[in-house]
Amino acid sequence: MVKIRLARAGAKKRPFYHVVATESRSSRDGRFIERLGYYNPNAKGGEQKLVVDRARVEYWQGQGAQVSERVAYLVKGLPAAGLPAAEAAA
Repeated sequence: MVKIRLARAGAKKRPFYHVVATESRSSRDGRFIERLGYYNPNAKGGEQKLVVDRARVEYWQGQGAQVSERVAYLVKGLPAAGLPAAEAAA
């Protein structure tokens, strides 16, 4: 089964996550099928906190992919127009 979930990157105490479509049996930071965006919880200044290709997320959901709880929460807060979250808030 394909899952859409976060894969951790970044340094110790400085998390950075990639939103990826991956086989559910793959490890959290292991092999993935497609990178769909990123989430930076420590974004400051002009940095974007969340960038996700919503069209690709919807495509994978149409193919039967399951979305993790955290990714569902993050994508739910995105604007429908497909703009990155930082641009929609401006």
